[in-house]
Amino acid sequence: QVQLVETGGGSVQPGESLTLSCTASEGILGIDNMAWYRQAPGKQRELVASITYGEVKKYTNSVKGRFTISRDNAKSTVWLQMNSLKPEDTAVYYCNADLQPISGEGYSNWWGRGTQVAVSS
Repeated sequence: QVQLVETGGGSVQPGESLTLSCTASEGILGIDNMAWYRQAPGKQRELVASITYGEVKKYTNSVKGRFTISRDNAKSTVWLQMNSLKPEDTAVYYCNADLQPISGEGYSNWWGRGTQVAVSS
């Protein structure tokens, strides 16, 4: 069964760092675009960062210079390195990817279950 599994969330103080990881399970033929979204309480889900298969990266303005997205295609994994965390970064972070299941279907969009990041003093 195709899954995106996130790890690395937690509770930190302002200014500290966290690294989120997301790995696609077995059962896929290919991975295209990968991204991290987040959803804070009472707010809409927003795109944080994205990376294409060829490693073209985009970031939302509020995280530029602090967050770095990267991927390893051989490991079907995408990371989000988060530095200088702020209380406003508190949210559930979701992995998102365009995957091609081994079942023979074309590419479709998949979501992970999310991992909580809490930043407070």
